Amino acid sequence: MKAVVIRRFGGPEGLQVVDLPAPTPAAGQVLVATEAIGVSGADVAIRSGALASYGFQEGHVPGSEVVGTVTAVGEGVDADWTGRRVWAQTGAGGGCAEQAVAPADDILPLPAGLSAPDAVTLGSAGVVAHFGLAHARFAAGEKVLVRGASGSIGIMTVQLASRGGAAAVAVTTSSAARGERLRALGATHVLDRSGEGGLEAPGDFDVIVDVVAGAGLPSFFTRLAPNGRMVVVGAVAGQPPADFGTHLMASFQKSMSFATFSAATVPAAELRAVRAEQFAAAGRGEIETVVHEVLPLEQAATAHRRMDAGVVFGRIVLTP
Repeated sequence: MKAVVIRRFGGPEGLQVVDLPAPTPAAGQVLVATEAIGVSGADVAIRSGALASYGFQEGHVPGSEVVGTVTAVGEGVDADWTGRRVWAQTGAGGGCAEQAVAPADDILPLPAGLSAPDAVTLGSAGVVAHFGLAHARFAAGEKVLVRGASGSIGIMTVQLASRGGAAAVAVTTSSAARGERLRALGATHVLDRSGEGGLEAPGDFDVIVDVVAGAGLPSFFTRLAPNGRMVVVGAVAGQPPADFGTHLMASFQKSMSFATFSAATVPAAELRAVRAEQFAAAGRGEIETVVHEVLPLEQAATAHRRMDAGVVFGRIVLTP
């Protein structure tokens, strides 16, 4: 089978399409013939070498989210899954290939009316947005700021906050054109990447959902209202400064909260239930998925170059 391999850490030129043996599903796994493969910020970080300390090595096949047809099942898996089109989370990687294995607990059948690119764009991003807002204890009538709103997680957070009755949904983004697209998805105020601009935007926010992290994270503590909560759901700009907590302590009397959120901490049954609801809503047109572009598997390096350049709005999807 064809697969994308990280031959060497660094730029997208380190990616290579090679022939590999097709995987075999182990006990509790299924084999999926992929139809659509999501390209994520985590894939970019792994390819760059930034996550080598987490055990990722050169030779790794990236890709953690796919849509396709189950072609085989491992021991202990219901054979009725064979032949069904599913969304699947492969775990730490292996999805950027013509065939991929996934735990049977991490697959979900696709509803009618939801395309493969749409499903692979929504599958992970939607639950991170949902549970990230819940982790921040978001409630109707509150003001929300989404930092880094142009990716798939940010776009879903904007929509869910708006649908959840937020009094305001402000976004940070890199251009006026992106800002207008985010307004169409539910944003009420558009700020630049530093959080400035938008003269009519609220001066402070009850909830900040941060997909970016990086060096600029501490400056957003000043945008929190008393009892405000910031939740970091991604780190596309890397780690924050080592002393970022001192900035939070400087506003001790505002009783602000800081937290991180990973969907890995949510029970599998809850993830499945919310994901199924979101898939159904997207199939009915109630949630909009934003696919930036669909490219063939052989252009994985091109997809990563566009991610590096920061020109992607939504998600890039690869097809075998």
